[in-house]
Amino acid sequence: MADPAEVLKGAMSLSADDRAAVAEKLLASLDDLNEEEAERLWAEEALRRREECASARAKPVESTDVARKAKRLLR
Repeated sequence: MADPAEVLKGAMSLSADDRAAVAEKLLASLDDLNEEEAERLWAEEALRRREECASARAKPVESTDVARKAKRLLR
């Protein structure tokens, strides 16, 4: 199996259009996950984010701030 860091490094050297195409295909591949696998991945992500907040590597953002920024970006 390929090393994810190496795959990412290679992908980042692609043009913006090619990176977008790769990202689209990767995201579409997640649609094929069964419910159990999707739940497992979301749980892992939630734990990772909790750890980042607990260790101060990331800070939580209020949902109202996120909504305000999204509205501003979509204008």
